[in-house]
Amino acid sequence: MVETRDCEQCGAPFVPRREHARFCSPSCRAAWNREHSGDLKAGMSALQWSITAMNDTAQRLSQVAEWDQARAFAAIGEAVWWVTIVDATLLRHHLDAYDRVMADRTPAQRQLIEQTLAGLRFVRNRIGDEADLAEFIEPSQNSQDSSAGWITGWMWRPVPESTLAKLSPHGRAWEVSRYQAYQAQLAAHTIGETFGRATAFLKRAVADAPALTDDSAQAGC
Repeated sequence: MVETRDCEQCGAPFVPRREHARFCSPSCRAAWNREHSGDLKAGMSALQWSITAMNDTAQRLSQVAEWDQARAFAAIGEAVWWVTIVDATLLRHHLDAYDRVMADRTPAQRQLIEQTLAGLRFVRNRIGDEADLAEFIEPSQNSQDSSAGWITGWMWRPVPESTLAKLSPHGRAWEVSRYQAYQAQLAAHTIGETFGRATAFLKRAVADAPALTDDSAQAGC
């Protein structure tokens, strides 16, 4: 069954192309934005501190030695959280900027980025439910004495689809797509590769999102 939802601006039913789609058309999204400029300012504020936190946690990944597993899993979990927070904030408040930056990529690049972000959302949803982050990570076998390196060289494990069995049919449809994205672009790829790709795209999208000043908000009313 095809999912439909009601547009938050005009109330018309529509088939969402994105999991978090809220409007049936760009004109409805623009009209909603004009009527909710305060929400957009709050969104920009949330985006500013979220991108700072994302950058800090992503940088920390290259500073955690692989023998320190407790600290390593904590750092990876924080990176998953902040990448998905920034992604969600952009999709909610700055979709035009998000789409512009995505449109500059080739179809293959867009698929790679979209699946990487969807795969990270899958990890976030599962570790917030019944799974442990350790189930998704393949740590290096280097010993504590090794000078080999950092956790950016660790890999994501392939995981069984059985983790989706408890979801409702409606929730499972979106989660299956995230699971498939995880298997395609995270499993057997390194932590450093995954977060490097995700954060590079998100930082570019944030840079393309216009700062909402009082003057610009009033001009749009």
